[in-house]
Amino acid sequence: MLFNSFEFILFFAVVYLLYRLSNHRLQNFMLLAASYLFYGAWDWRFLGLLLFTTAVDYACGLLIDQARDDRQRKLILAVSICVNLGVLVFFKYFDFFSQSLNQLALSAGIRLDMLTLKIILPIGISFYTFQSMSYTIDVYRRQLKAEKNFFDFALYVSFFPQLVAGPIERAVNLLPQIKAERTVSSSQIDEGMWLIYWGFFKKVFVADNLALIVNEVFAKTGIFPGGEALVGVYAFAFQIYGDFAGYSDIARGLAKLMGIELMVNFKFPYFVTNPRDFWRNWHISLSTWLRDYLYIPLGGSRGSRLITYRNIFITMLLGGLWHGAAWHFVIWGAYCGLLLMAYRALEYKPVSRVLSFAAVVFMFHLTCLGWLIFRAGCMTQAFNMLRNILLHFSWSPDAGYYFLKMCFVIVPLLALLVIERVKNDHLAILKWPALPKWALLLLIFYLITMFGEFGGKEFIYFQF
Repeated sequence: MLFNSFEFILFFAVVYLLYRLSNHRLQNFMLLAASYLFYGAWDWRFLGLLLFTTAVDYACGLLIDQARDDRQRKLILAVSICVNLGVLVFFKYFDFFSQSLNQLALSAGIRLDMLTLKIILPIGISFYTFQSMSYTIDVYRRQLKAEKNFFDFALYVSFFPQLVAGPIERAVNLLPQIKAERTVSSSQIDEGMWLIYWGFFKKVFVADNLALIVNEVFAKTGIFPGGEALVGVYAFAFQIYGDFAGYSDIARGLAKLMGIELMVNFKFPYFVTNPRDFWRNWHISLSTWLRDYLYIPLGGSRGSRLITYRNIFITMLLGGLWHGAAWHFVIWGAYCGLLLMAYRALEYKPVSRVLSFAAVVFMFHLTCLGWLIFRAGCMTQAFNMLRNILLHFSWSPDAGYYFLKMCFVIVPLLALLVIERVKNDHLAILKWPALPKWALLLLIFYLITMFGEFGGKEFIYFQF
């Protein structure tokens, strides 16, 4: 079930009605059943995989707490990590590595005929395995006690608003909210409804309209006007933001309606001056996960500058691979790592508003170059698009049409983001006087209903 579908609206209406009529324990059981029903609607065959991951980490958490010495604790943690990463590697990367080894051998004149299984990727597997695995690591670090109630832990892993595309929650934040009795305040209802509304605007009006441009441009091959390629890249930058930030907003809004607070996953990633701040504002739950469970354990910035650069590069390389089993994701991760290293080496800080604005524009274009690598089906296509932008730039009628359509979509988005950024508040609109606030809500409603794309397009990050 997609958030932007009638089926989900009906599903949530029933779930929410039952939720508000139930006591705390019944709420948790009902939410757990609803979460498994939600996930099973994608493909019921993978419910067993979700349950398996949950059971392994639940047991490992209890065993770590009961272990007599550090050696046993490390061994049990290793079992949890190996199971989680083993499941992830098998379902997401087995065919990728097998095909890559085949191609490498063929280039050396050797025919291996490595096995490929054409495995179906379970939706959301990268999200819930990272969320479940972080729990056992936190128990090992003694940042929380192991959860004894299996059903509460299962709900933590499978909570449906954020199950298939995040935010990747931490047990220290979500589990106490699951265990405690919840009350839903009027402010949470207001904030939740706004986040859902704002998220639908980002998805249905912004992302899905831009997808029409992006898909047309990236379907082109060979030499074509560079203006079209450039607009296509710009459009994808705002498509992926609208799509993913829209999902996160809806997830946070749904949770707020149930009295549960999920972490902010996006702030203002295109208003930053350097790649470090970009990753502090983009997919925050993943970037902080990689920082806390990969970068810092590798040594972080505690060693020499060379060791720090190594840790940054490894972290971003694996972050790129997390996004997908394809070489262009790995190269995108390497590119992001090199950007972080370069800016860290320069230690550049703008000293005036003019330089700050220029730095924001420059950083946005560096980000767009990364998005070109990310969106391209392969590096050949990425190089072809870049060649057309740099060597065959011209402004065709199609480029003009794409540009005007893109501006129509992103100008309202940027206007509202600027308002939020100036106030540094994602809920700034709710604090407006009644008349301008309701005028804006009606304008958003008009844009969604009259110009939104209601084809039920999947969210981009479902593939990861």
